Amino acid sequence: MTSSLLERFFKLSEKGTNFKTECVAGLTTFAAMSYVLVVNPSILSAGGMPIEGLITVTALAACIGTLLMAVMTNYPIAMAPGMGLNAFFAFTICLTREIPWDAALGIVFWNGVLFLLLSLFGVRKKIAEAIPDALKIGVQCGIGLFIAFIGLKNAGLVVDNPATFVSLGDLSQPTTLLALFGIIVTIVLVTKKVTGAILISVILLTVLGAFIPHGDGTLTAMPNGVIGWPDSISKTFFAMDIMYPLEHFAQTWDLVFALLFVNMFDTIGTLIGVSRKARLLDKQGDLPRIGNAMTADAAASVIGSALGTSPVTSYVESAAGVSAGGRTGLTAVVVAMCFLLALFFTPIMKIIPLMATTPALIMVGIFMMESFRQLDFDDMPSLATATVALLAMPLTFSISEGIALGFITYVGIMLGTGKFRKVSFITYALGVIFLLRYVFDLT
Repeated sequence: MTSSLLERFFKLSEKGTNFKTECVAGLTTFAAMSYVLVVNPSILSAGGMPIEGLITVTALAACIGTLLMAVMTNYPIAMAPGMGLNAFFAFTICLTREIPWDAALGIVFWNGVLFLLLSLFGVRKKIAEAIPDALKIGVQCGIGLFIAFIGLKNAGLVVDNPATFVSLGDLSQPTTLLALFGIIVTIVLVTKKVTGAILISVILLTVLGAFIPHGDGTLTAMPNGVIGWPDSISKTFFAMDIMYPLEHFAQTWDLVFALLFVNMFDTIGTLIGVSRKARLLDKQGDLPRIGNAMTADAAASVIGSALGTSPVTSYVESAAGVSAGGRTGLTAVVVAMCFLLALFFTPIMKIIPLMATTPALIMVGIFMMESFRQLDFDDMPSLATATVALLAMPLTFSISEGIALGFITYVGIMLGTGKFRKVSFITYALGVIFLLRYVFDLT
């Protein structure tokens, strides 16, 4: 009875798959993206959020978002709090702008609401077409560099220097060398296409950390047990201050826009990329239910803000499950159930040291840098725009500043080279607004 219901709802035979294949694909996708359960809490807590309960929040947000995607689209695409989006939340909104984390959740809420409205009314397609590809590529690559830089900083591989701003860390420290070892191991495993390569490296460094003293002389703590009840999310559940962005609109509008910009193009890129691999695109190269997918993505971000996390988005690691044969939403349902089960292994995840997350951050950064090869290196305006955006993010330690400088640079170059007719009104408007923001110091 159950199998027939699954067959009718997910159309397994029509998609050329079966229950066993979908389950294996779901487990594969979960193994590939499960590192988010450890990395997301460590990044959000760096922004001031209470660490207790963040593993639970991450798992619940991933579970709910993935189920929404499965039910609304029947696509084998999983969702979770986005890498890059969580870095923007913690390091740009909370640390650089000094906005309280509950107010930052309010910004995430309005980002999700706007994203949802744009998806429902079909405006998101017009915006996506109006923004030049150079900016999209530069922003994605810049976020990758930013995330990798955070990973290097967490491991002590790069440190601050009063003369040169940054310099090489102390490689005589055992944990710093261990992090470097983990980066190399992770890249090797990914190159060899080992399923769950990032998760394996996190576990390996955690185990080795039990025998190698950390910077403060301590070892990785032993867990209180293997299985336990999930932590409470009472400190973050509905803690979002949704009035803050409205009351401080002049100081927060660019943050809401930056989140919307990154979330929108990250989602579109992931959906198209994974769907192409799963052969879900139609003859025109379009994704039939992309509107539903974007709506699910936006709704998940709103729900995530209520739970207490940064925006939830589609994960490119879903391609791992597609490679294993996943073709329907049943793959996503299996991923969602795995996130729920993972909650009962919280005691183990809580002992993973910050150093052990470094390879995950570096690898995510590398993945995001791959789109740089899509640039036309003979097109100087595009190359310059993308380069400014991607360099500005890690060097200013702010994703929003990279986006702003990218828009200003692109508009300035196109005006200066007489190619102003090729620039959309939306791009012009945003370029001028960002410039005025700097001129009148509206930060």
